Amino acid sequence: MLKAAILGFGTVGSGTLEVLERNADTVARNAGEAIEVKYILDLRDFPNEPHQERFVKDFAVIENDPEVSIVIETMGGKGAAYTFTKRSLEAGKNVVTSNKELVATHGAELLEIAARKNVNYLFEASVGGGIPIIRPMQRCLTANHLTQITGILNGTTNYILNRMIDGGLDFATALKEAQELGYAEANPAADVEGIDACRKVCILADIAYGDNVAPEKVETEGITAITLQDVAYAEQADSVVKLLGRTVLQEDGTFYAFVAPHFVKKSSPLACVTGVFNGILVTGDMLGDAMFYGQGAGKLATASAVAADVIDCAVHKNKRRSIGWGDGSKNLVRSLDTFASNWYIRVQGADAADKLAQAFPNSKVLEPVQAEEAAVLTDVLTTAEMNEKKAQLGNVLGCMRLL
Repeated sequence: MLKAAILGFGTVGSGTLEVLERNADTVARNAGEAIEVKYILDLRDFPNEPHQERFVKDFAVIENDPEVSIVIETMGGKGAAYTFTKRSLEAGKNVVTSNKELVATHGAELLEIAARKNVNYLFEASVGGGIPIIRPMQRCLTANHLTQITGILNGTTNYILNRMIDGGLDFATALKEAQELGYAEANPAADVEGIDACRKVCILADIAYGDNVAPEKVETEGITAITLQDVAYAEQADSVVKLLGRTVLQEDGTFYAFVAPHFVKKSSPLACVTGVFNGILVTGDMLGDAMFYGQGAGKLATASAVAADVIDCAVHKNKRRSIGWGDGSKNLVRSLDTFASNWYIRVQGADAADKLAQAFPNSKVLEPVQAEEAAVLTDVLTTAEMNEKKAQLGNVLGCMRLL
């Protein structure tokens, strides 16, 4: 029997224990032996939780127990989670995590320690919650150059945008509703400003292109500036507004990586991803498009991915899985200044149409919609490169790439 320890008994940690115990027979069959959670580390008290004998508050108890071969880190953040993960790996223990922030910022270092100690550091649940995406990219798609990855990677922002589109709620009202339903935190900045999606883009890019991508290298824009006018103009363009994380590979091996709201054509499979669900479209040069869709968050959905990594550690306990990427020294991420896109632009001013026509000769003017602003609005779809022209326009109220 293999012994494991869970660090952090919040939503994902408690869900992982539930999955491992409710499906103990399936877990044992697929792992080759039973897996038992011996310890649960949390500074809080859980007086009504059964199995009180498992709870500890001193990580050293886990670190120094030779019976514990798998550590399940579900604490989140980069503080204690980073320290305890390093100490676990250095102690020769496998580590499984759902912590996208830690993997995005310290993944290269932690994987190097895991390789040196001949143990596993696995993180399927760090991107897409319960959606299998990391393992397929590492195994099933390895014969392809992954030319593009385009994903709805954050369920909170997708829910908010969905309520703006289908419910006619403005951003503030939709956010408040998401918070009341438990989909958004009291401080929603990581979600609505695109930070969470950025971390996931980094991890996907690390795997796809083999070199570390630091979050600060990924240009990131959230959804706080999206208005109901933008939503209405998207409808005119037979599109919906989605927050996308993207990577686009170039012929020289460099790539673009960014997070930003987009107009997504309704014919795209990503347009159908609603509510708190996630969808990730991966394009390979041999395969073409492959779509991964499912619950991007949630207690048992995420825990199922964590538990799968625990099983993988059991299967590979005597033979480490080969996972890793470079230290970022190749500088493969390109500046978006050279990325050509079709754009939606909303500007203010009576002479806006003339300015836009001059700047973008191939642009298409949309029919005006009722706007809150008193000034005249002109909205345009264009096929020109925005980054070179934006500074010349002035009075830009909103702009989004088209997909």
